[in-house]
Amino acid sequence: MPHTIVALHCWASAGREYDALRALLPDAELLAPDLPGFGSQSVPAGFDYSVRAYADWVAKYIREHSVTDFTLIGHSMSGKMALALAARQPVGLRQLVLLSPSPPAGEPMTDDDRAASLAAFGKPEEAEKTFWKITCRPLSAAFHAHVVADNLRTTQSAWANWLEYGAREDITALMPLLTVPCHVLVGDGDKPIPPDTQRRLTLPLLPAGTPFTVVPGAGHLLPLEVPEIVVEALG
Repeated sequence: MPHTIVALHCWASAGREYDALRALLPDAELLAPDLPGFGSQSVPAGFDYSVRAYADWVAKYIREHSVTDFTLIGHSMSGKMALALAARQPVGLRQLVLLSPSPPAGEPMTDDDRAASLAAFGKPEEAEKTFWKITCRPLSAAFHAHVVADNLRTTQSAWANWLEYGAREDITALMPLLTVPCHVLVGDGDKPIPPDTQRRLTLPLLPAGTPFTVVPGAGHLLPLEVPEIVVEALG
């Protein structure tokens, strides 16, 4: 088991989406920060919400916590940020685990879906709809409440900038710089980014032979739905 696991959350979420994973890793240090504009994390002055800016922030976080030997987990939105950081070949990075990652060239999202997501900001009823859209397996009432609450405490700037810019960013030029082992996991019931989309848009850009695991009966929220399978992927 890696000494340290740095785990990054998905859009409209927060670091506590890894709470179920933490309970399964008693011998490892799990660092799961809230990213700028999400959860309780403030936004640095001049932050432009780009994938590069988030990768810079995570790199700084890793340095500040004196992490020297680690696995990096990226989930959905942060999968793209994790890929951008891994392409810099940071010292101590041993492997990259991607959970339903946002494809490097951009997420396939219709204009209508983007507009609907933008309009859903800050609406409790929409946060509930999102919960049921991104999960397939039952979660506890506490985890359900956390997912909805974290959706609603996302700042409007972080919410909108990802939808309008980050999700569309193309970082494919960085992918040949990946030198660490990768592993991709996706639920077979993932509606936002289904397995076929990952096979088409993500897997071909990763190192040859990258394992690709489709998790039966799971949706998009893998850290809470199937934490034990995520732990297995860590090796």
